[in-house]
Amino acid sequence: MSSVRKIPVMEVFGPTVQGEGKVIGRKTMFVRTAGCDYHCAWCDSAFTWDGTGKDDIRLLSALEVLEQLELVGGRLFDHVTISGGNPALLPQLGELVALLHERGMEVALETQGSRWQPWFTDIDDLTLSPKPPSSGMTTNWEVLDDIVARLREGGRSFCLKTVVFDEKDLDYARLAHERYPDIPFYLQAGNGNLTEMEPRLMLPYLVERYEWLIEQTMGDESLNRVHVLPQLHTWVWGNKKGV
Repeated sequence: MSSVRKIPVMEVFGPTVQGEGKVIGRKTMFVRTAGCDYHCAWCDSAFTWDGTGKDDIRLLSALEVLEQLELVGGRLFDHVTISGGNPALLPQLGELVALLHERGMEVALETQGSRWQPWFTDIDDLTLSPKPPSSGMTTNWEVLDDIVARLREGGRSFCLKTVVFDEKDLDYARLAHERYPDIPFYLQAGNGNLTEMEPRLMLPYLVERYEWLIEQTMGDESLNRVHVLPQLHTWVWGNKKGV
């Protein structure tokens, strides 16, 4: 196989629990890919795009990724989350998704909705997570509209998730929810403390942010149909990688 078709992999780890989105708490393995078209101000995996993790990148075929998953996870998983960075930059991931399905695995993916890939319709647990103002990024709503339309046409269920740090982010979340009112919508409290490595010291801050988001949501009629989530893995492991 040509190296052009190989997947830039930074981490393969698990099994662990999914910390975000509609499958929060799900036992899963993770494959983290390199590269992103966004540079979010609060990104908790900036090493995938800022150059600090370049020495960790391995170019692997889909079969080699599967072998790594089985080497690390053994027989202790039947669900794989493809993470990043933005995995939607990689058309070659379709081969990995198909291979995982052949092995009886379910596959999850989260992406900001800035790029379309045909293999999106093969993802079992797909989350579109457009980024709010606090990220410093600007959403291209026309591109997101197109992705949503293609997913609907393909008949695959999916959801939307927005991370919320402040009032402006909450306004953005309302806008996104109102734009796609029929799509399951998740709000997630943002983690603005990316340097603290001791979970017990982080937990009070994370609880406070989650309580704030709950309070804001409960008093808002426009958000009656949303799910309000913490970032679960940070409650247990803080900012530790590979969990």
